[in-house]
Amino acid sequence: MVGNETSPGQAQSPGPSAGPALPGPAPAPRATHVCPWWIGWLLLSPLRRLVQSPARLLGPHVRPGMTVLEPGCGMGYFSLPLARMVGPTGRVVCVDLQPRMIAGLVRRAHKAGLGGRIDAVEGTLDDPRLDGLRGAVDFAAAVHMVHEVPDAEGFLVRLGELLGPGARLLLVEPKGHVSAAAFEKTVQRAVGTGLKELARPLGPRARAVLLERPAGERP
Repeated sequence: MVGNETSPGQAQSPGPSAGPALPGPAPAPRATHVCPWWIGWLLLSPLRRLVQSPARLLGPHVRPGMTVLEPGCGMGYFSLPLARMVGPTGRVVCVDLQPRMIAGLVRRAHKAGLGGRIDAVEGTLDDPRLDGLRGAVDFAAAVHMVHEVPDAEGFLVRLGELLGPGARLLLVEPKGHVSAAAFEKTVQRAVGTGLKELARPLGPRARAVLLERPAGERP
């Protein structure tokens, strides 16, 4: 996955619907450790489902009709399963700053017949095409990408702005790249934006946290 990237589909789309990415503002500066675009193909390996199943990780949090945001979507390992979970009335907003990642996602979405449920945005969460999502996202999943964002605090503030009342955010980081202390710092930054920690869904040995924007609050 890549830093400050991401993962709407039909009406009121803030960007292109699983088609070529619209021209937009220049991407923000990249982190020095953003993974190469070609690793996106490796991340699609079916073997990955043995250790990181989209259904087990995301299924409990996604319902039909939801608007889901996936920053750092890569080529769509989670994006396509999310599109199936939200159904024909839902939308998945996939954001990634690497053009080849977005191109790979678009091809895979069309091949799977899911193009109408996915909006692919080449850029970052600061892209003005996402302004229409403010307070409208029901669920967001940032998997293995926050540590690659140059301005993690600003990223989490922007992400919090896009979440609606009662919306949830799942943050997952790789243990091999992110220490326990660094992950706790990320969690505290997220809480500092007004989110409430609900659970550590993968257990104490994993780097994962589920947060929620209180139902009575708006960003």
